[in-house]
Amino acid sequence: MKRIPTLTIALMALSIGTTAVAQTQKGNLMVGSDITDFGFTFQKSSTRFNFNLNPKLAYFIKDDLAIGGYVNFGLSTSNGAGSDVNYGVGALARYYVHDKNTEKLEFSKRARFFVEANAGFGGQNPASGASTNGVQLGVGPGLSYFITPNVALDALLKYDLIVGGGNSTTSQNLGFSLGFQIFLPTSKAKQIMREEKMMK
Repeated sequence: MKRIPTLTIALMALSIGTTAVAQTQKGNLMVGSDITDFGFTFQKSSTRFNFNLNPKLAYFIKDDLAIGGYVNFGLSTSNGAGSDVNYGVGALARYYVHDKNTEKLEFSKRARFFVEANAGFGGQNPASGASTNGVQLGVGPGLSYFITPNVALDALLKYDLIVGGGNSTTSQNLGFSLGFQIFLPTSKAKQIMREEKMMK
């Protein structure tokens, strides 16, 4: 009898579910990231490399409210111009708005509005110009669209503030990001682990 790969079991678990509301229930996990900016830009005088990674992990402590952590790392460099480095690490909270009056609409069965906030430490350090490193705070509204019962595409408009030291004591940014989240019931995660142990 062939062993079923762990990835196959995980994908099967991710396909289980009925509505977007069920995935934001107490006890579920949310794992995802902003879409990674990765690539090269070729110009006549220089080549520019961009890399940006923003993973998130959160646990629903109650229906529609998830608490977790995030890590941000961004690098932009080009020969002869130095490197821009951005980073951040801390805690996040996300609350999904639940309005029963809109559940009859087809669009609302797949889409959920949310508010996300974060607090931690971060920095913005450009190759030229003012740098800031210190306490990082952010808040903003977003929309999750569930392309499957367990996978959602995110759009997030967020205001970020860094207060601390460096060439500048404060740094502010209003940004729009796209990303994805995977919602996995912890019971399914435990089942995957049990089945994996039985196969060994």
